[in-house]
Amino acid sequence: MEIDVYSPDSYTRGIPHQQFAWLRANDPVHWQQHPEGYGYWVLSRHADVLQVSRDFKTFSAERGFVMADDLPDDILEMARNQLLGMDPPRHGPLRRAVITRFTSRMLAALEPRVREIAGRVVAQITEPTEVNFVESLAGDLPTAVICSMLEIPEDMWGQIRRWSDLQTSSSDPDLGGSMEEVNQATVEMGTYGFELAMARKDAGGDDLISLLINQEVEGHQVSEMEFASLFVQLTVAGNETTRGLISSGMHELLARPELLAQLRAEPALLPLAVEEMLRWTCPLHYFRRTATRDAEVGGQAIREGDRVVMLYSSANFDEAVFDDPLHFNIQRDPNPHLAFGHGIHLCLGANLARLEARVFFEEFFRAFSSIESAGEPVFIRSNLIHGFKDMPVRLTPTSA
Repeated sequence: MEIDVYSPDSYTRGIPHQQFAWLRANDPVHWQQHPEGYGYWVLSRHADVLQVSRDFKTFSAERGFVMADDLPDDILEMARNQLLGMDPPRHGPLRRAVITRFTSRMLAALEPRVREIAGRVVAQITEPTEVNFVESLAGDLPTAVICSMLEIPEDMWGQIRRWSDLQTSSSDPDLGGSMEEVNQATVEMGTYGFELAMARKDAGGDDLISLLINQEVEGHQVSEMEFASLFVQLTVAGNETTRGLISSGMHELLARPELLAQLRAEPALLPLAVEEMLRWTCPLHYFRRTATRDAEVGGQAIREGDRVVMLYSSANFDEAVFDDPLHFNIQRDPNPHLAFGHGIHLCLGANLARLEARVFFEEFFRAFSSIESAGEPVFIRSNLIHGFKDMPVRLTPTSA
């Protein structure tokens, strides 16, 4: 079988399940050649992804960052100030500073605001109509929530999403751009975050920016420059992955009308259903690590300096872990998926994304009496982001 894990064209019809199943069975630590001449190891099994995720001393996020592609030196330096690109000891204090905003208590307090935003999003559609579900519904909620938490002016929300799309979907002809444009978007977004941090330093606010820029954790206070990089991570992650979760999750329900009807009738099933949506849709295909010393994974020798890619969208369908993995089971329990990663870099906003998805579906079912597919969805052309850019649906509001 011809295997190409790198090419964005391999993902234009979704997760290439046949390729990934072959890898898990025959070549679970697979050498993938990169177009630039170097290569990397691809881990397709759940157990191997867990091993590398847990061993942060051997497998570094900071050396070379988390993308399969090498970054230009100036962008790499900025990326290393993002939490997902930090190793201990720098990583711990900053993560603990951010995680204080995502405790169960704080999320419970945030739920009414998320519900208000979701209600506003679905209320935009008042007549039976056909829309792109991704842009008209799924994308608006996560953008509004993260921008509200950061108290970003509403007239900047569209720009935040454009910067985010450029960085995560650079290989897509409709969303991306040249390397220069992508790098420029990163710099502009970081600069905007830096300016916000400067303005809120010692200003007494209680938004997420003020919380981070004005508190000391374990003797360390976040600098404006560190916050600029963190701002890029928070806003990009707050936009892309939840949009993919909501739109792809709805697509799977549309393909199974009996499940859509069941969740509408029994919203208490939504938390487990969201976990299965996460496993199934897996908003990020992979992240990379770099070996700091010689090691072994899945029986394969890994040399110091080797790049190692954790293929989450394969691990989430590992037959050794998930019973009947190609069955979309909204009551699957337990469900140890890796959609949020694992270990010290487990996604900071995991529970916020769960909250947003649950509340969105609750409000959607209240606002609309029916939803139907109006055409085949179109995937983002990307080896990183797994999600739709176009998902045409017909909606009928309850009040219509």
